[in-house]
Amino acid sequence: MEVVGHILSIAKTLYDLCGKVSVNQQQCQRLASRVRVLEEIVQTLVAQGLEMNKRVLQDLKELEITLETAGKVVKKHNSLPENYVKRMMKADSYKGEFETLNTRLNDHFQQLSLGLQLEQTASLGKVFKEARRREEDEADRKKDLEVLITVVRTLGEKIDEMDGKKNLQDMHQIKMEELEFDYPKTPIRKTDTHDLYKGKYNTFTVAIKRYTCSQTTHPSEVRTIFQREVDTLKRFQSPNILRMFGICVEDDKGPSPIYLIVTEFCEKGVLPEVLAGKYKLSWGRRVRMSLDAAQGLYRIHHSEEFRLYGCISSNKFLVDDGYRVKLGCYELVRTEMSLKRNLMRGKGIAVYCCPQHQNNMNYPYSKASEIYSFGIVLWEIATRKIPFKGMSDKDIHVKVCQEKFTEPLPEDCPKSLAKLIDDCRSFDPFNRPKAGVLVDQLKKIVEDLDDE
Repeated sequence: MEVVGHILSIAKTLYDLCGKVSVNQQQCQRLASRVRVLEEIVQTLVAQGLEMNKRVLQDLKELEITLETAGKVVKKHNSLPENYVKRMMKADSYKGEFETLNTRLNDHFQQLSLGLQLEQTASLGKVFKEARRREEDEADRKKDLEVLITVVRTLGEKIDEMDGKKNLQDMHQIKMEELEFDYPKTPIRKTDTHDLYKGKYNTFTVAIKRYTCSQTTHPSEVRTIFQREVDTLKRFQSPNILRMFGICVEDDKGPSPIYLIVTEFCEKGVLPEVLAGKYKLSWGRRVRMSLDAAQGLYRIHHSEEFRLYGCISSNKFLVDDGYRVKLGCYELVRTEMSLKRNLMRGKGIAVYCCPQHQNNMNYPYSKASEIYSFGIVLWEIATRKIPFKGMSDKDIHVKVCQEKFTEPLPEDCPKSLAKLIDDCRSFDPFNRPKAGVLVDQLKKIVEDLDDE
């Protein structure tokens, strides 16, 4: 059982690293305690005569990759150069990296604990209980943030409150006079439900989304749409999901209410615009963009309430000035019925529909459905082309459902990336990887390209 030996070896190294970290000590120690639980599960399964079937072996290999990633993350915190500490504060990576790792460890617990006795699962599962885990993570993050702030101040750097503490703030009201934008001039983007403006808030460049009321729409309907999207956005805080700074509501009970959502502004626009532009995108950059997008999707798939995004396409991803890709949450839906309606009326959505939905719109919408759609997005990032360009929905159906065709990737595409994209576009839903596996594999590809 080579994979088991490797897991135990990586775990031992990880414990040593966690004991020597300079910053984020609380989060590193918590990470180590959860890895110890997983180590105990692996050892218990081996002692019980672990049956190395295909599923168990795959679970162990996925755990191995996650632990390798965890080791590299923790190693960075042993001896951090000054510029890295400041960059970590700015990019908010002190939260994102640990959040992803802890969620992946929870995934592995759920998978591997299936082989345990019920009482063992109940005992060990206390460490991964959702409510407890989130409380512990938030408390650890706050303590580590205080240390980080102290470190940066020791270096003589000024900390912007919006950078250092914005993720500790609850949703708050923003007054209209605190915003600078060109309303009622022409917005940078206009849809049936809202206008989008570029503006300023607290010296930060922001996107201001103003909900509009058509002649056939009652203000109460606009209010409902606005409230639903606010409820959705405030549940997600991740470097790869569009961040909301706050909301602005005026004349709520009047005939012409104003509803605004203020979010970070992504300078480069939506992903297709970047891919179609003249930007130089090396394979390293394209893989990092793919990883960003995957981490955004993974955050949705492992949320407490939503679990699904709905109608994934490249237009749902935004790109900031540093080429970081972020998933916009505006289109999140809650029910399978609403997902079906979106699929049926979505213009040009056929290119992102998995074969099962193309054959039958009543086929259950699942995470595997979204992974197929995401595979098309990854193909777009890799090729910088439009999927099934010039084809009708009927032509696409024939290609995908009857011929089981997948559009080719560039010859110089890294083989590991090409395999991952093809796995996502697999005809059989069972063969499509989960979002967590996508994140792990893309991180490994990034590291491999960095080592070249």
